[in-house]
Amino acid sequence: MSVAVLTFDSVTKLPPEADGAVVITGSHGAVYAAYMSAKYGCRAAIHHDAGIGKDEAGVSGLAYADKLGMAMAAVATASARIGDAADLQRRGTISRANALATKCGIVPGMPVREAAELLRQAPWPHTIPPAKGESRHLVEGVICADSASLLIAEDRGRIVATGSHGALNAAAATAPFRPLLLMFNDAGFGADRGGVLALAELDRHGIAAIAVAAQSACIGDGRSTLQDGIVSDANMAAYRLDARVGGSALALARAVAEKHSER
Repeated sequence: MSVAVLTFDSVTKLPPEADGAVVITGSHGAVYAAYMSAKYGCRAAIHHDAGIGKDEAGVSGLAYADKLGMAMAAVATASARIGDAADLQRRGTISRANALATKCGIVPGMPVREAAELLRQAPWPHTIPPAKGESRHLVEGVICADSASLLIAEDRGRIVATGSHGALNAAAATAPFRPLLLMFNDAGFGADRGGVLALAELDRHGIAAIAVAAQSACIGDGRSTLQDGIVSDANMAAYRLDARVGGSALALARAVAEKHSER
């Protein structure tokens, strides 16, 4: 039976067809996203390296996948837009590969299309990962969600720090919840400034949003976004809340919370 190569902008909700397939996804390559690829039974996965960033968080999922027996590779942020799997497939190049992917012939600089074909031979099935623990936390009154897909109705009017990139699809995932202020990781900005495209779209919805530098905070970790993040970009709605490039995400959250409580 032929092994399918499928593309998905996000791995947070994959269809049954992903089971046993090689999946190219616009999601970052941190542990949470790798967990999702493994959870849905992907034979092998190609994620975006999200600028690699602080503590190499953008590719931390590769070693995690190796332990499960899943081949995984990452795509160079400068080569394709994060959050856009079709773009990864069209013009992306590999930056990193785990041991199992390397055994399939994957090497840095290889086009994603070629890598996906080689990953059809990856070992499968692999170990299904144990359920991950809590991925939402409350820190100083701020909701810290490791993924933008974890927002809930009760987040309306709250400050939310996500571990997600700020690609365009992040706007669609978060806008309906209408938080007071949203925080993302800029994923190294990357091709076409793909890591922050959500900010302008959220501005059109009247939602304040910032991105923090990938080198300052670990992507995939909402608490790191809040506690470690240094603002690298902000939309106009966020500027009106006094967000400034180079400022601390935590200091901004505290100031916004204080102003909001005075109303």
